[in-house]
Amino acid sequence: MTPNEMLKEINDILDVPEKKSHVDKIIPLLHGKWELQIMLEICRANILRFGECKKRIPNITNSVLTAALRNLEKWGLITRTQYNEIPLRVEYTPTEKGKSLLPVCYEIIKWGAEHSLDDSSK
Repeated sequence: MTPNEMLKEINDILDVPEKKSHVDKIIPLLHGKWELQIMLEICRANILRFGECKKRIPNITNSVLTAALRNLEKWGLITRTQYNEIPLRVEYTPTEKGKSLLPVCYEIIKWGAEHSLDDSSK
């Protein structure tokens, strides 16, 4: 698909109020600093515990990770399973809806591997 064809399809989607409303609701996922990265890590592992997620994304704080995981769960992208054991064990898994984001993540990662956003690469 050419860039012009993509733009036409984007315009066709965004010109339909109901579809635009759906698109507007995904902006927090793309706008947030961590949600997409966390989603990718959960998809990569298929089952991920909080501590493992923290190890994969070391610069994130516990409170921000918790908030992002709650958002992903609220949006139906991951499932949280709590095991009432001592110590408490919680696992996060991607839902089918969450897994459907893999092509988007793939394209972003592929693009990122081929392009730099450094000022020196103008």
